[in-house]
Amino acid sequence: MSKTSLNEILQKTDAIQLLRNSKIGMYVYPVVAPEFSNWRSEQDSWRNKAVLFDQSHHMDEVTVEGPDAEKFLESLAINSFANFKTNRAKHFVPVSHSGHVIGDMIIFRETEEKFVLVGRAPTANWVLYNASLGKYDIKVTHDPRSPSRPDGAQVIRTHYRFQIQGPQAPAVFEKMHGGAVPDIKFFHVDWININGKPVRALRHGMAGAPGLEIWGPYEEKDEIRAAILKAAEEAGVDIRQCGARAYSTNTLESGWIPSPLPAIYSGDEMKGYRDWLTNESYEAMGSIGGSYVANDITDYYVTPFDLGYGIYIKYDHDFIGRAALEAMDKADARKKVTFEWNAEDVMKVISSSFVKGGDNYKWIDFPQPNYASSSFDKIMQGDKMVGLSMFNGYSFNERCMLSLGMVDQSVQIGDVLELVWGEPDGGTEKTSAEPHKQTTIRVRVSDTPYSSEARENYADSWRTK
Repeated sequence: MSKTSLNEILQKTDAIQLLRNSKIGMYVYPVVAPEFSNWRSEQDSWRNKAVLFDQSHHMDEVTVEGPDAEKFLESLAINSFANFKTNRAKHFVPVSHSGHVIGDMIIFRETEEKFVLVGRAPTANWVLYNASLGKYDIKVTHDPRSPSRPDGAQVIRTHYRFQIQGPQAPAVFEKMHGGAVPDIKFFHVDWININGKPVRALRHGMAGAPGLEIWGPYEEKDEIRAAILKAAEEAGVDIRQCGARAYSTNTLESGWIPSPLPAIYSGDEMKGYRDWLTNESYEAMGSIGGSYVANDITDYYVTPFDLGYGIYIKYDHDFIGRAALEAMDKADARKKVTFEWNAEDVMKVISSSFVKGGDNYKWIDFPQPNYASSSFDKIMQGDKMVGLSMFNGYSFNERCMLSLGMVDQSVQIGDVLELVWGEPDGGTEKTSAEPHKQTTIRVRVSDTPYSSEARENYADSWRTK
């Protein structure tokens, strides 16, 4: 089938209808087994033991190198590169010309002229497009995420990427390194030894407490994983490999909203990008799900302030979207929170699927019920919408359903609101949405991060803003 541009598609259909009725199906974390033991024990491991995350397949990797690499990347980022030295990493956040978030990635500075970005496709695509304009002396290589459904085909990446976390993780690090590991500062990179090989290690953490993220040539993946598991066994640590089912839920405890809708579907200044994107791109095939049906695609966009990224913004450099951000009234921004779902109401939804002939509510899959690339469920205070729930899941550690989202400034921690669960009019044409009836679920507004360990470890960061 010949490729068409996203702009050509949008000339025939409205962006909201395109995304709400996408046939892409459930979002897939590819290649990694769904479970290694069971997802409850795997969730417990990052809180009480040690966990091994395999991050080798679900993220794009973009390498930018050359004399203009720093200048190019800084032109796209709200972040400053002023103190961004080698062997460091940071959260890279680009915005559109209107100042709305396109996505985010983790960016590593390996040398003065070489950067590696790792994360979801929307930001990778934006970097690739701007590089294609030829305004900078750079070389760009792209290793896209593994296929969602490889159907038995061999999958090879440039790098493997593991993360080891949990309270017992330090014992694993020491055993596999052969002694005390370097005291790596948060979001700094150093070298450690695994099975006699020097391996880059980033001090990082997603599930509540800092750990180490390591990476290297993909052909060494099995060897390194075996060495980690052997070191854990020798250290007497019950480390659990985390499968694809549990993996995505760790962010519910640590507070990162992973999939805002990229703000690229409107605006004349973004037309060139929409011409560059094809019908096979994430932006053309992705989906919107949930009870909130906007009148305009821009109603789904979020600002850096909404997501807690306002602390990143530095006006010491020119970047796309700078003027729009400077003109924004920060008082209009919503604040990021965690919603704790009422257990009785959750059970009401689940039990509806066991009443033959009755109305069924939208199925809540465990541990991760997101059925679209970007979720938007209405949060109501009486008859007024005061926020949006944007990423849902069950935490065995907390024994409750949680979701991350945004609320108006007037909403306070502890307020009990209602989440409208399910799509109107029986659901959309998404293959991931069965016919169902809408209902409401009570939610209590809670802190972000929800985990007390995460709040303490990530104090004064974007996660707590």
